[in-house]
Amino acid sequence: MIHKLLLSPVTLIVKVGKKIKEEADKELYDVSFIQQKIVHLQMMYELGEIPEDAYMEKEKELLLRYEAAKEYELKRWESMTKKQK
Repeated sequence: MIHKLLLSPVTLIVKVGKKIKEEADKELYDVSFIQQKIVHLQMMYELGEIPEDAYMEKEKELLLRYEAAKEYELKRWESMTKKQK
């Protein structure tokens, strides 16, 4: 019981760290999340909520992230298939 009480702050920090990592991975490597961001950006531009230069800059950034996410996805898939063989 005392052991759990002493370790609870550490356990909480670890849980928070894992959640932060999950969200960061989602931002960086989740292809569908990035696609949603691109669609949202396009809608904002078409509705005149952002200027063209801001749209072009953000679109370029998102497309680079999308490309990196697809490469990451492919590498993970390849490593998983190698392990199964």
